[in-house]
Amino acid sequence: MPRTDLTPPPPHPVLPDGSGLVAEIEAYLATLPAPARTPGPYVCRYGSTLTPWNAGHPEPRATLLDRALRRPARPVPVTAADHLRLASRYIGAFGWLQGAMWDGAGRVCLLGAQAAVLAHGYGTPVTVRTARVQLMEVLHATGRPARSPDEFNDRPTTREGDVHQLLDRAAARAARLGL
Repeated sequence: MPRTDLTPPPPHPVLPDGSGLVAEIEAYLATLPAPARTPGPYVCRYGSTLTPWNAGHPEPRATLLDRALRRPARPVPVTAADHLRLASRYIGAFGWLQGAMWDGAGRVCLLGAQAAVLAHGYGTPVTVRTARVQLMEVLHATGRPARSPDEFNDRPTTREGDVHQLLDRAAARAARLGL
């Protein structure tokens, strides 16, 4: 019987395990040119490609004098707002924990993230102190008084999302103040 535009297409053969659809997709992909079949960069569940936690900031580079004197490279100057954003990205990249600064898997607490950002050569101890003051200001302004940001991090009711939100709000406040 000849097909006309009014006749519906034949039903798609879908087996109970879905293999009919899989076979059809694989057959289609086989018809594409080779470059289209090569996998692209991994895209995270939030819809963007994964980037290193310190993306957008230059790596600390040792000068010739630094190497001759066997001293660490000068820290990359960052603002307190940048430090807080980097700490949040560091937690996002390596994981978050409570009750310790870091663990064997590389996860860090809020203080551990700040220490890691500093140890990787971003900012100075003064930058970290300024950032911690901003964290305390946000904690008190949002009705979550604590003796330190670390106490807030280790509370049983605190979740990783709460820490990221705190870091984000503190970074926004520091940026508004030009810190």
